[in-house]
Amino acid sequence: MLIKTKKYKLEPALYIKTAMLELLKKQWWYIVGPVALACLAFIWPSWWFISIAILIVVLYLLFWAVQFAGVTQLEQNKMLFQKMNYEIDGRQILMKISERQGMPVNWDMIKTAKKTKDHYLLSLSKAQFIYLPFNIFTNPNDLKMMDTYLKRKNLLTDNAPKTAVS
Repeated sequence: MLIKTKKYKLEPALYIKTAMLELLKKQWWYIVGPVALACLAFIWPSWWFISIAILIVVLYLLFWAVQFAGVTQLEQNKMLFQKMNYEIDGRQILMKISERQGMPVNWDMIKTAKKTKDHYLLSLSKAQFIYLPFNIFTNPNDLKMMDTYLKRKNLLTDNAPKTAVS
């Protein structure tokens, strides 16, 4: 069965926010290390422990924010931020700008999938993902079929939240 969605444009600000949140969920221990260093200031009081810890965390977050903001400016990634619709079937996800222009994404290119209360997030790499809000699906059966595709590809577990279409 083919799922056809409404046209949707991923905003760069939403991309950066989502990418940063996903990065922090996956690499939270990079924040814990400098915080542990700052805790040493209680054992051996020195202002530079706290300063270095704060500087490391800020530079790490700034580095990734710049990387994700740069993705929105690259010519090869412009397609991700154009208005497009999606055609999803058992073989691939076809991202279509127009009837003649599009890009196929095979299911084996997707590393992980996450279902939240209002969207699907299909990760291709650390900086590339497909963001599919529920409101672009035309009916509830399309959402159920999307769940089925993700489960068949072992990308989604059964403990994902239930969906509600408005």
